[in-house]
Amino acid sequence: MSLAARMVTAGLSAIQAQAVQGTVANSLTAAGSTQATALLLGADINNVTTVAASTGVIAPAMNPGDDIIVRNGGANALLLYPPVGASINGLGVNAGYSIATATPLCFMYCVTPTLYLCSQSA
Repeated sequence: MSLAARMVTAGLSAIQAQAVQGTVANSLTAAGSTQATALLLGADINNVTTVAASTGVIAPAMNPGDDIIVRNGGANALLLYPPVGASINGLGVNAGYSIATATPLCFMYCVTPTLYLCSQSA
C-alpha cells in the first residue's frame, strides 16, 4: 500500500487517502468478559495495549471483502468477538476467538455478514 502522503501528492484529497489507507486506533483497552461487554472496535487497524485476563473486543459489522487488523499488545490473551449473530473460523455463533500474546497480530476478514475468518501471525 502506498503512503498517504504519496497519494495526496498524486492528486487524492487527504480524506480520500485516509479512506484508502484505513483508520488507526492506538492504546486501546480491552473490556468486559462477554461479547455484550467487550470494547467495540472502531478503526481498521486496532492496537490493543491493555488486556486484563478474560477481556476482549468486538469487531464492527462488516461487508464481504472488508478486513481489520487487531494487535494484542497486552499481557494476556485477547478475546476477539464477531459482530452479534456471526462466527469466526467455524467457532460457535458469537464465540470469542483468542489472540495469543505469542502471536499477537490478527487479520480478520469478512466472508459474509455472519462468517469471519481470522489468521494470526507466527
